[in-house]
Amino acid sequence: MTHEIILSGFGGQGVMLMGQLLTQAGLEEDKQVSWIPSYGPEMRGGTAFCSVIISNDIIGSPLISYPTLLVPMNLPSMRRFEPQLVKGGTMVLNSSLINEEPSRTDIAVFKIPMNDLATEMNNIQVLNIIGLGAIVAASEVVSQEAALKAIDKTFGEKFISKPHLLELNRQAFAKGIAAVKK
Repeated sequence: MTHEIILSGFGGQGVMLMGQLLTQAGLEEDKQVSWIPSYGPEMRGGTAFCSVIISNDIIGSPLISYPTLLVPMNLPSMRRFEPQLVKGGTMVLNSSLINEEPSRTDIAVFKIPMNDLATEMNNIQVLNIIGLGAIVAASEVVSQEAALKAIDKTFGEKFISKPHLLELNRQAFAKGIAAVKK
């Protein structure tokens, strides 16, 4: 099985890190992976997206024309990438910032209020980790265990002196999963 994923949003929403964590989780499961960032000269506030491929087979090309999974973190991202999503694909959208319905009826849509959930946790910086949990629950592209290992590997050393931050990220991941299961 091959999952081709586009994650897109404004700079500062953690889209690139979300893609890296998905890629690391794929590696944890001994899958073939590809991660390609794409952003212009903008930093925070500019549009950014990345493409991730996770596959049981060798990846012939890291380029994605028609993703199987789309994660728009804002309205411009949904408008830009929704037409490319394959029929029967999955969209996990940030309903805190997207107030329009997707135009497609041939896809599965999961509306997750990622910003609102992060605000409830008193830390907007976990917005992308909530998104990661939602992606895993909605698509099963990687297992929850592999995603948690990716979080631990990515943040473990960084937060060695602040273990509460690692726990905060684990809680945010669980919150994203729970939001899909509602």
